[in-house]
Amino acid sequence: MTKISVKSRQEIIKRYGAKYKKSSKKEKGRILDSVCFATGLSRDRAKKLLCGRHSETSAPKKGKRGRKRKYGDDVRIALEKIWVFMDFACGKRLAAGMEGILDALLRFGELNFDEEVLKHLREMSPSTADRLLKHTKKRISFKGISTTKPGTLLKNNIPVRLGTQWDDAVPGYVEIDLVAHCGTTTAGEYINTLDVTDICSGWTETQAVLNKAQKHVFQALMDVKRRQPFELLGIDSDNGSEFINDHLFRYCTQEDICFTRSRPNKKNDGCHVEQKNWSVIRRNIGYSRYEGKEALSVMNEYYELLRLYTNFFLPSAKLLGKNRDGAKIRKQYETPQTPYNRLMSSPHIEHDMKDCLRETWLTLNPAELKRSMMTLLDQLLKLRTIC
Repeated sequence: MTKISVKSRQEIIKRYGAKYKKSSKKEKGRILDSVCFATGLSRDRAKKLLCGRHSETSAPKKGKRGRKRKYGDDVRIALEKIWVFMDFACGKRLAAGMEGILDALLRFGELNFDEEVLKHLREMSPSTADRLLKHTKKRISFKGISTTKPGTLLKNNIPVRLGTQWDDAVPGYVEIDLVAHCGTTTAGEYINTLDVTDICSGWTETQAVLNKAQKHVFQALMDVKRRQPFELLGIDSDNGSEFINDHLFRYCTQEDICFTRSRPNKKNDGCHVEQKNWSVIRRNIGYSRYEGKEALSVMNEYYELLRLYTNFFLPSAKLLGKNRDGAKIRKQYETPQTPYNRLMSSPHIEHDMKDCLRETWLTLNPAELKRSMMTLLDQLLKLRTIC
């Protein structure tokens, strides 16, 4: 069959088009045979051209499949703003904390979204939040230096904690750890951060200390104890000499506080505080080296705001259990909640303390907290020590 030009093909289609639309089914078949023979087109393509669905010069356009788009760019932009206020949380934590963060921001006039956008934000699922944010997420991965030096003097007197020893449903049993701000070298003196994390609620307190001396670490622990909204019932530490010492051991014995330690070289024994070392301290302070009282003062000012921001506005998910299915281990998590919400629903917290926490929450503006934290962080970055 001889090839014909596009122009000739268009003329043939035009000549038979009107007749084809008015013909019977049998006649249409004969017309299709003639057109296909003359033009070399397939029957499906010739049929569409004769019916006028597509032009001869343009390829057929495929319609977009699936549901109509529900969340527009205005919702995505609003979600990105909330995502920043919630410290770049994952979709599950973002959706779980959406109601609380929106209420707080609206209470202080920080948002100017219309009602439709707010409605979409409140009803958004975790998977949708992750999908809308997937192009703006960035992954950062750093590794630090371990500075734990074992304290051997009292190790035989301080038991290794087993999972069944503590009632983790009661607030007051905490894991503690020290995070070093030493940069790339452990030589000389540098600031450390004491991290105290409650296992039941996830309530996290941080305080910077000038160095790893026992007196500084113990004083920081006492300051944290006064701030916490629950009684201190138990302490679990690693094997560092800043914790395994007579000073802290004698205090815990006098106050009837359960004092245990993790197994050597088993970081997962302190998994609750190890998580917060990254999510609360490293993500905010970073891995730079800080020295001296000026940097210590600015860092503790920053931590005063960070404790409010983290404990009142950032939800976290707790592991409920693990089931083995063949070679796979399936983990079950609770619905993410903020430490504040866990304490408010706990029967072990006094009503007076719950009233105090509620009053504090109503006075907090997460946007203002974030702005103040950024100002202090800028000051702190200027005080970095170049290794």
